[in-house]
Amino acid sequence: MYQLGLKGLSPKKLTSIRSKSHAIHPYLLRNKRIRYPNQVWATDITYLKLETGHVYLCAIMDVYSRTVLSWQISQTMDTDFFLEALKEAFCQ
Repeated sequence: MYQLGLKGLSPKKLTSIRSKSHAIHPYLLRNKRIRYPNQVWATDITYLKLETGHVYLCAIMDVYSRTVLSWQISQTMDTDFFLEALKEAFCQ
């Protein structure tokens, strides 16, 4: 298989399945018009696989202009990692 350049398939890890104990929150921006920059920010933390392991990426974005205000990468998903990205976004 190696000589032919073939690789086996394996099932993907399920990293986005929520626990049944977590609450589902309502989407508060439904039917709201975003009229100016910095009225609404969005954030997300995502998991990135690398050759050497994995890291977490936190990005904070202005919804109106769709620009990334700040981002941070960390090997652990702890509070300080997110707070650094938030502080950086506020300082802009």
